[in-house]
This record gives sequence, structure tokens and C-alpha cells, in this order.
Amino acid sequence: MIHRYLSSVGFSEYTDRNKINAMMADILTSPSHAAMYEDPKASELHAVFDDTKPEEKRHFGIITKEFSPNVGVAVCGEYDAHRTFLFDYYFPFLESNTISTAEEITVERHTFQDSYIGVVDDSRVGISLIFYLLNSLEYSKRAAKNASCLKNATLSLSALSDKAVILMPIAKTERDRELSKKRAYKRYRMISKAKRGSESAIESLTLQEMDTYTAVQKKIQGSDIFSLVESYFMPHGIECDHYSVLGEIISCQKHQNNATKEMIYVMKIVCNDLVFDVCINEKDLQGEPEEGRRFRGNIWMQGKINFANLS
Repeated sequence: MIHRYLSSVGFSEYTDRNKINAMMADILTSPSHAAMYEDPKASELHAVFDDTKPEEKRHFGIITKEFSPNVGVAVCGEYDAHRTFLFDYYFPFLESNTISTAEEITVERHTFQDSYIGVVDDSRVGISLIFYLLNSLEYSKRAAKNASCLKNATLSLSALSDKAVILMPIAKTERDRELSKKRAYKRYRMISKAKRGSESAIESLTLQEMDTYTAVQKKIQGSDIFSLVESYFMPHGIECDHYSVLGEIISCQKHQNNATKEMIYVMKIVCNDLVFDVCINEKDLQGEPEEGRRFRGNIWMQGKINFANLS
């Protein structure tokens, strides 16, 4: 199985089974981190189908290796009775240490594998933001002990991109920036009220959308759309955690994958006032990223939950 976003972390040439197997062997023999979770509930269900003794608990594991700072590949699977790791699936990742939001988080398990997807409603985005949970084992351990482990938790968002372009910034004065911040803050408050059922807020937002649409329709006749739209955040494709984004680059670092020697960019961008990190292969990026310029591309959103206590 070739992961679509493997190229994003510097493995663009890994397009066949042999190379993937070699990468898996490297990760399993010299990992950066390994974690295991003993799931008693899963063992009971497992026993129904394969006649295993209920006391023989299932042990899930995630083995990761970083190939550049905070960027790498995670291998997920299960340990058998002899503590042999049985590979199930893998995914590339970018881990961020920036807190993106402190809004309420909901987590659900995927139907087909032992992984999780998270949802957070942040008024700045305007939609329910869905992400692939990176620290799933930590969540499993905490949720088993405390059902309210997500209370007061924060979220660090990151993303992998397989195709993007760099755009120049929109010329704005300091006064323009202040007015933009005030309008955005007012809009976020209105969205929060609308979520609580305020009919006046819903009506006001609807009228604003209509006014914005009319204004853009007039201006677009003689202007490029990206000279009018400063940033956007919208779903892309049919997978729920994939998005198309346009945001301003706050910082940018260039790293080398120490296994393949391919160059990757790790950028911190702000999109609709939401700050998160993005990783992309230099080969997949058109343009030169610099602070102040804009990033436009398709991303796979990931997230790491920062728990409030040691429960």
C-alpha cells in the first residue's frame, strides 16, 4: 500500500512494495519512539471469534521514526502472545507544538482500523474541522481510565500537502489589518451566537454572506480572485479530513529527509485566524515560500491532543 502523502515527508521515490518494505524494516529496527496499549475490551471481543482466552489481552502498538525534526512515519499494529509486532498499517506525520485551538474536541474510532478521527467546532473556520488523531494510543489509555479526559484539552493541528503553490501577499496598510481583525472578531461572535440558536445572528450572517457574494461578483470582473480573497478553508474531495486552504506563511523552515536526502518545507501558516503547521516536499511546491507570502494547496489535516491533566 502506497500512502498518498508519503511524498510529503520526503519519500517521493517510494512507489513500489520493495521500497516500502525496506522503509518499514528501517522503522521497526531503529525507531525514534515506540508505544503500546493493552486493550482488555478488545480482547473479550476478539475471543468470541477466535476462541482465545479472555485473559489474553490484545496489545496495540505504534512505532514511529522521525526522518527530520517532528516529521516521520508511524507504523501501527498489534503484538502477539510472543511479543512479536504484527504490522497492520502505516502513515506519514508532522507533529506540531503550536496550540491551534482550545475549543471542545470530539473523538471517534474508525470503523475499519484501530485509529481515531477528531472533530472540533472552531468559529474562526466556520465549519466542523475534522482531523486524523496522531496520539491515538495516548487517547485510548486516558479514555479507558477517565471518560472526560478531553475536558479542557487543547489541540495542535498539523497537515501534509501533496500539491501547493506560493502566492504573493495582498498589499494592506496597518489600518486595513486592524479593520480586518475587527470584522473577523465580530463575525466569530455572530457564528458563536448562531450555534446557540440565535435567529437574529443567523439572519445577520446570511445577509453578510449575500453582501460579500455580490461585492465579489462585481470586483471579479476586473480582478484576479486571489487578489480579493486573502484566505480560505474549505473541504476538498470526498474524504472528510482533506481540505483546500489559502493562508499566510508566518514562518518557514527547510529540512532534509535523512534517509532519502530529499528536501521538505515545514511552514507555519495562519488561515482564517487558525494557526497550524504544514509539511510539503520541495518537488510538490511551486514557488519560493517566505514569511508574509501565502500558501495555497490541498492538505490532509492531522491533530495532536494536549491533555489538561495526567488522568
